[in-house]
Amino acid sequence: MTLGERSSFEICPVCFWEDDGQDDHDADRVRGGPNGRLSLAEARRNFHAMGACDERCTQFVRAPLPNEHPTV
Repeated sequence: MTLGERSSFEICPVCFWEDDGQDDHDADRVRGGPNGRLSLAEARRNFHAMGACDERCTQFVRAPLPNEHPTV
């Protein structure tokens, strides 16, 4: 919700995940690349636990804006 375009290797300012095109269908797979040894599923768990995709990235994130919250 923070990125201008999907799969364009932008970094989310809210969680610091780099969008390499990984999505729900392969979220448990570790693909390497810009996100290293993190799967998307693990990054999501980390975000819920510590506010960033990885503990090392907490210093780079910001709180989501009101329009950046997913609707349920």
